[in-house]
Amino acid sequence: MAGHSKWANIKHRKTKQDAAKGKIFTKLIREITVAAKQSQDISANSRLRLAVDKALSQNMTRDTIDRAIKRGAGDENDAKMEDILYEGYAHGGVAILVQCLSDNRNRTAGEVRHMFSKHGGNLGTSGSVAYLFKQSGIICFPPESNEDKIMQVALDAGAEDVINNSDGSVEVITTLENFAKVKDAMESSGLEPVEAEISMLASIQVALDKEASIKVMGLIDALEGLDDVQNVYSNADISEEFYEE
Repeated sequence: MAGHSKWANIKHRKTKQDAAKGKIFTKLIREITVAAKQSQDISANSRLRLAVDKALSQNMTRDTIDRAIKRGAGDENDAKMEDILYEGYAHGGVAILVQCLSDNRNRTAGEVRHMFSKHGGNLGTSGSVAYLFKQSGIICFPPESNEDKIMQVALDAGAEDVINNSDGSVEVITTLENFAKVKDAMESSGLEPVEAEISMLASIQVALDKEASIKVMGLIDALEGLDDVQNVYSNADISEEFYEE
């Protein structure tokens, strides 16, 4: 992860989200509903808190969030929903993880497999690329943020690493367990991140040229467009220039 900025990726993703707000809301509501089955106490349920925070960042209303939580507490229609992780390769040997929530494993597998084939990739077996990724917290700040203050607050709160990127953006990396603590410390110090999430960070990045970047982004966009797909992670190292184009 070190040295690779997520800032261009974030801008790219938020532009897509703004253009497809309805679909984003549907996926967020599904995540909140499933997470709420474990517990409706946000302070004790980290998965639910993350889902609610993400929904609020997308300007979802509190009423909508509360209805999704109540639905998770008592709606049997969502009892069949299961977490499924698919692994595969995109163009150039880029590793791809596809995180899904589905009530029909066969349907989801078929759709994911079709997208990999359509965009020049291959769906792999369980464990084929997952070993390249580590679940971590990542808190992103845009260019021209106060790097010194971010570093001081983050390290004092127990962050694992602080990355100062060449484009001026700053990323704070945490363990899964310390994510909420570090995020709260940043916000309490007046440092508002542009994004804060639990992500799958790759230990090895694959640098791509323009042609390969277009193909890989095409696959990622297509996978993210599937209703059952919640998140797509990769180890592609795509320059901001290619994102802008």
